[in-house]
Amino acid sequence: MKTVAVLGASADRAKFSNQAVRAYQRAGFTVYPINPREVLLEGLVCYPNPSALPGRPQRFSVYLPPPKVLELLPAIAARGCDELWLNPGTESPAVLEAAAALGLNVIQACSLRAMGGPAEES
Repeated sequence: MKTVAVLGASADRAKFSNQAVRAYQRAGFTVYPINPREVLLEGLVCYPNPSALPGRPQRFSVYLPPPKVLELLPAIAARGCDELWLNPGTESPAVLEAAAALGLNVIQACSLRAMGGPAEES
């Protein structure tokens, strides 16, 4: 079973983070949206932070600004993952340095492109 946590998932269907949730669902992933202000997102339980996840996802896909990513990297590393996807705009030299120091396998790429493009409207 493929698993992904979408960090910064939004309830706004126009935002890339929401489109990523739907694209991962369409691709057969078990998706864990993370947003402290949401309870449900696209019919899925939404988690307040990486520590609250029910298990270790294979992938984190990040949609947050670099200062917030820096703040959450220790929790991501503590939860563990095979891949940390930093979508455009989420990376910075400080984020990359901290992620490397924590031993995270960083992939700097667009999750939506990797999943075949934006989610279809549904």
